[in-house]
Amino acid sequence: MRSIVAGLESASTGELVEAAAAIVGELARRSAPESGAACMELAEKLGAVVDQAEFALAGLIAVVDRTGEMKHWGLPSAQAWLRCRLGMRDGRAKERLALARQLPRLERVSTRLAAADLSYGYAATIADAVQRLGDDDCAVAEDILLTAADEGVSAGKVARLGGKIHDLVAERTGTERPPEDAARGYQRSWITVSRSMDGGCYLNGWLNSEDTAILDGTLAPLTKPAGTDDRRDLGERTAAALSSVLAGGHKATRVTVIADLATLTGDDKPGWLRDGTPVPAEQVRRLALTAGVSPLLLGTGNVPLYLGHTVRIASPGQRRVLETLYDTCAVEGCETPGFLCEVDHVDGWALGDSPTDIDKLTLCCGWHNRWKHTHPRQVQISRVDGRYRYRAGVARSRRPLAA
Repeated sequence: MRSIVAGLESASTGELVEAAAAIVGELARRSAPESGAACMELAEKLGAVVDQAEFALAGLIAVVDRTGEMKHWGLPSAQAWLRCRLGMRDGRAKERLALARQLPRLERVSTRLAAADLSYGYAATIADAVQRLGDDDCAVAEDILLTAADEGVSAGKVARLGGKIHDLVAERTGTERPPEDAARGYQRSWITVSRSMDGGCYLNGWLNSEDTAILDGTLAPLTKPAGTDDRRDLGERTAAALSSVLAGGHKATRVTVIADLATLTGDDKPGWLRDGTPVPAEQVRRLALTAGVSPLLLGTGNVPLYLGHTVRIASPGQRRVLETLYDTCAVEGCETPGFLCEVDHVDGWALGDSPTDIDKLTLCCGWHNRWKHTHPRQVQISRVDGRYRYRAGVARSRRPLAA
């Protein structure tokens, strides 16, 4: 045994990693003993070894993160590297990255984890709890949290204790007070935003039933897959939906009522919503007294004639017309509401074929708009009753066909 240890001490880090891989590979091929008592003892010893391996892994991750080596391989961050190259789930990648970044500040945690005297679970929990604390507060928090761990408090309770420490520090410094509603049963909604070290942020909060209904009503239509090629999971689609709304795709709730001029001047002919729902003439006139009214010139077949802009970005008036014509994204099967879509140049602005004229514009959700730009030959375009429809994944001719 001593000769083996002596050999290991003279080996390089790369050689040790190779040796560990060989040993673990051989261990994985072995069957577990039949004795439950033996398995329990071996599992506890192996678990301690795995925790020590996590300490070694954290040291390697820290160097990759500090040097930015992952960017040379086309990966934007260390977290993305852990997800893509090591196959970690996002939560585990964040946890390991936080540990790698905080261990240099956690001297006692680092020493004990390396000696298998502290489990990885406690070490990762403590690292997460102190990552937004200053060095002095970090040292105090480390002592408190390690004491709790040594007394047998569960890792989950240690995490909650770390949250209380952070709230007390924030309250003392006046940088981020904990929401008062949290102490009163969450009677009102609240959200906190915590910046991460790689430029992102974490969202945490609680919404009451009314605000939850507003959130669902706004984001739910955008969280559906945009098509069969949309491989994003629900979390990714929800984040994209939130970004779309925050970027201005959803300025305010609007209801478009379409009516003839005669209705506004006293005729009994009803108006109608974009989905065809009739609106009594009296109600149309009452809405017109308080709502914003935009005149719209229409020709035969309700095709817009003129809105007066031939610039790169569609005008607000042009967008209002398009939202009146299109209930959803122009791509068949995409249910993204039109008012949350982007204005798309049918033949592509970059190619110079599509001016910003109302009869050359349509609405596309953000995902399909970018997909169409990168796959221009895989979209079949048709036009029926003044409205463009796209079929994705079908080769098309150079120019769209008019109905």
